[in-house]
Amino acid sequence: MVRPAANQAHNQDLALRQRERARLLALRYGSYNSRDILAAAVNDIFPGRIAVVSSFGTESAVLLDLVAQVDCAIPVVFLETGKHFPETLAYRDNLIAHLGLTDVRSVAPAAEDLAWADADGTLWKRNPDLCCRLRKVLPLERALSGFSAWVNGRKRFQGGLRGQIQVFEASGGRIKVNPLAAWDPQQISTTFAERRLPPHPLEAAGYASIGCAPCTFKGGDGEGARSGRWQGREKTECGIHQAPW
Repeated sequence: MVRPAANQAHNQDLALRQRERARLLALRYGSYNSRDILAAAVNDIFPGRIAVVSSFGTESAVLLDLVAQVDCAIPVVFLETGKHFPETLAYRDNLIAHLGLTDVRSVAPAAEDLAWADADGTLWKRNPDLCCRLRKVLPLERALSGFSAWVNGRKRFQGGLRGQIQVFEASGGRIKVNPLAAWDPQQISTTFAERRLPPHPLEAAGYASIGCAPCTFKGGDGEGARSGRWQGREKTECGIHQAPW
């Protein structure tokens, strides 16, 4: 039987080693361009043990295009919360076909979780943190079982907790890879044009950052890249990027 104190010490040691590994990876690969960072992570560092997580939002095509350039068969996890805009689901299918992605996994929340906590579908209004946990955090943890690392599309210019992210991070017992960390809005716009990537259909309607429909609003000019998320609340993240050890 493992004593609580011993278990805590073990977890702390694992966390320390993961943080040190992330630091060394950042030193080794941090100067690479985004495509080469992704290729190194997929082919050399975590072969067969890495997945991509995408919201299929307004900027997602940039990362997914890099994925398609490196390997169309890399697993891509999409959290199908049951609360997405219909336009997002259509955009997901459009991008899959456009880029030739062959392993996109739409992961839904557990039915038993929704049955006890959100039977009427209004948990987002009463407790948005719990709603995100049941519809995003827990499904992602299940989806990433067996993977040692995962790739996401966060950028420093998005601000908040994202302002200081490194190319490699230790989080929740895995390594997170942020190949777009240093990108700026102009680079994103240029890449969309040069690579002829289709835009999210709601972007033209004024949505700068798109998540679940009940908690996404049109952002005002100059209010920041994620200003339309959880308006009127202190909440700025859904929780998948705050997973503790």
